[in-house]
Amino acid sequence: MKPPMTDPTTAMRELAPTEVFALYPPHADTLASLLASRAQALPDAEAVLFQSRSWRYGMLQRAAEAGARLLAARGVRPGDPVAHIAANSDAAIVLFLSLARLGAVFVPLNPALTDDELLYQLDHSGAVAVFTPEALVDRVSAVQARCRQRASILALEALGSDAPDAGAALACILSELPADAPDAPPLPSPDTPAVVIYTSGTTGFPKGVVHSQRNVVWAAEVFVARLRLQPGERLLTVFPLFHVNALFYSFAGALACGGTFITAARFSASTFWQTAADTGATQLNILAALGGILGLRPRTEFNPVHRIRKIYGGPISAAMFKLFQQEFGVPLLIEGYGMSEIPAACSNPYDGPHKLGSIGTAGRHPRVDAARVRLRVVDDDGLDVRAGEVGELLVQTPMMFIGYLNDPAQTAAAFRDDWFLTGDLVRADADGYLYFVARKKDIIRKRGENISGAELDMLLGQHPDVAEAATIAVPSALGDDDILAVLVPRAGSAPTHEAVLEWCRGHMAAIKVPRYLVFAPSLPKTPTQRVAKHLLKKDAELISRARDMDAAPAAEGR
Repeated sequence: MKPPMTDPTTAMRELAPTEVFALYPPHADTLASLLASRAQALPDAEAVLFQSRSWRYGMLQRAAEAGARLLAARGVRPGDPVAHIAANSDAAIVLFLSLARLGAVFVPLNPALTDDELLYQLDHSGAVAVFTPEALVDRVSAVQARCRQRASILALEALGSDAPDAGAALACILSELPADAPDAPPLPSPDTPAVVIYTSGTTGFPKGVVHSQRNVVWAAEVFVARLRLQPGERLLTVFPLFHVNALFYSFAGALACGGTFITAARFSASTFWQTAADTGATQLNILAALGGILGLRPRTEFNPVHRIRKIYGGPISAAMFKLFQQEFGVPLLIEGYGMSEIPAACSNPYDGPHKLGSIGTAGRHPRVDAARVRLRVVDDDGLDVRAGEVGELLVQTPMMFIGYLNDPAQTAAAFRDDWFLTGDLVRADADGYLYFVARKKDIIRKRGENISGAELDMLLGQHPDVAEAATIAVPSALGDDDILAVLVPRAGSAPTHEAVLEWCRGHMAAIKVPRYLVFAPSLPKTPTQRVAKHLLKKDAELISRARDMDAAPAAEGR
């Protein structure tokens, strides 16, 4: 039976998740088999839309098969990590699927990182090859030359990234195949590592979160159930593919429901609603910062003919619900919770009560009844707290990450008796709905990015005129956080705000540059000589003295 190619916003009856999945041939819980299933049923349906390039499912499968052979011909073997350093594109999706077909590992990295930041992640991942646009080849080559392991630097143009349309991109991949290219190997198993997502950690360096092919597929199917996605759904993302949100939910979610994944190289707030209307997007993921940005834009930019009907994200405030439902005409917003390590952990139920401010209840897999998420809220001694009391959220999930790459100690420290320690403080009500309270870890959430305060402290401490530094999160008018840095000058030095800001811009990614700077004679310490950041957050006088470096220049002073 072929899936109905109907508009999901006007369909007479909404299909249940199990009915959606039953429309397609069974798959083996791998990305290659999931793609093959949808390509068999929907060869001519649109799978990916990027700018003018529209990929049909049949074309996308051919590209993945050819891409796997091309990678093998270039020396990539099953299990090898391969990095991608570029903005979002359809070529990134082709690379991801080609690696998944080969059984190799996709390592998407943020091109906005500094050279030293890229060096750490390339070196740590052990990437044997790096795909990047020709415009970045010289830079990436120079960074990679400093790594302990040599890697091939390959231009994304080999995957048709500069082709005028998807057909030309596919032809480009086929033309790159040598005559003696090996056949693709047997299909990988569901437990084969598929992707490494780098996430910030309180230890100061990003950790590589490893997920299996099954995890990606199951997280996608849970997302389909979470939003009751239909065949033909059109999922638009403005988030980067080096995060779970875009890769697991938006892209793989579109694949799982037989829909279309829509993305762009970069987010433009001024043209967002026109893009949504032009592409026919029906679903969108948001974070607090995105909602805040769109809320501040002139209403003349809003295009009321857009077709977005479902939004998923978190946190979603009462003001954001009102903004999107009443001003932007989006009827359904569902708030949920997950981490890079534990995607799709919980959400407000689609059919059940939606509780404002809640991240919902434990999730379950719609197709595999035994695959259920379990949640606990515990005190510092690991004992369950009562409803209404605040404690740390612990999670068991069938979509648990495999571990932190090359870091068994950090992996072991992330668990207690097989429960993952989220480091997030929550409370549960009498109905089992969870409410996020605060981050226990030293993480700053800025514009949807998790930024390690410990990493920033180390970077700022490398300034020649700074003896010590501590960064804390302060509320942002856009939602999420801004970064405030408290700096202790070295003896005999008198650094200025402007000089420190300029140094930061040259030594860290733009998103990590503190917005607020303040100088202090010392930092408060705990008995073990750790910086007592909780005291800094309570120091109203100190915070009031912080210079807003985004504001108009002021007379210099400390």
